[in-house]
Amino acid sequence: MSLADPASDTLAEPVPAPPGRTDAPTAPRIVPRRRTGQWTAAVAVLVLLTPAALSVVRNDAFQWDVVADYFLTTAVLRGLGLTLWLTAVVMALGFALGTLLATMRLSANPVLRGVSWGYVWLFRSTPILVQLLFWFNIGALYPTVLGIRTVNLLSPVAVAVIGLTLHEAAYATEVVRGGILSVERGQLEAAQSLGLGARRRLRRIVLPQAMRAIVPPAGNMLIGTLKGTSIVSVIAVQDLLYSVQLVYHRTYQVIPLLLVATLWYVLVTSVLGVGQHYLERHYARGTAGAR
Repeated sequence: MSLADPASDTLAEPVPAPPGRTDAPTAPRIVPRRRTGQWTAAVAVLVLLTPAALSVVRNDAFQWDVVADYFLTTAVLRGLGLTLWLTAVVMALGFALGTLLATMRLSANPVLRGVSWGYVWLFRSTPILVQLLFWFNIGALYPTVLGIRTVNLLSPVAVAVIGLTLHEAAYATEVVRGGILSVERGQLEAAQSLGLGARRRLRRIVLPQAMRAIVPPAGNMLIGTLKGTSIVSVIAVQDLLYSVQLVYHRTYQVIPLLLVATLWYVLVTSVLGVGQHYLERHYARGTAGAR
């Protein structure tokens, strides 16, 4: 019997096979895609990494027993505490100033835009070490300001806070500005139609939506700031790095003390990375990026 009806161009419905018949058509078997190249690369990486990891663990020059002895000492923990405090203060002040500068950059006033642009241009164009050294030697540039002697006025910690905050604010300005620009124009127009003021629009409409674009680079900046605080050791601020330097200058155990600082930086940045992940997921709720 032909499946085609000679009187029409349509095909007849196939006749189902009787029960018990074993020659009925079956669904094609799904074969998983072979990933030979990926597995070969993974094996090659493991072959290369395993001897390297074993050499680090078994090499007596790393002096892991010394690392364990100094890992939780008072001097190291005090330096770690100052590093964490400095990171938190710099991030808070830097993003507060950066948010102000970002709103100035988006202002219709050309003077405000110019001042904000000039600030970002200047502080992004000079290395942070140079900025810290300028602030540390501010007394040589301006011995007195408003009748106040500036020589030895600022402590090394105050110099570190000022220098790192001003530097951080330049980058935070661009992060916040990019987040604000990511909000659709229609959201602002809808808020204006409801009679909301500019400040309230920024706080209630723009920033909550802009946080989806702000959080990822801000998290990277936070981790970068944590590691970047190590540069304040050049002005004798007793952060984590400077604390271990004081120890190995006395004991001459350079490698194990540097490993102590390295392990603490890795541990803290890993915790911050986990926090960044959950914060991103929080602000990505209801979007395709939520996971």
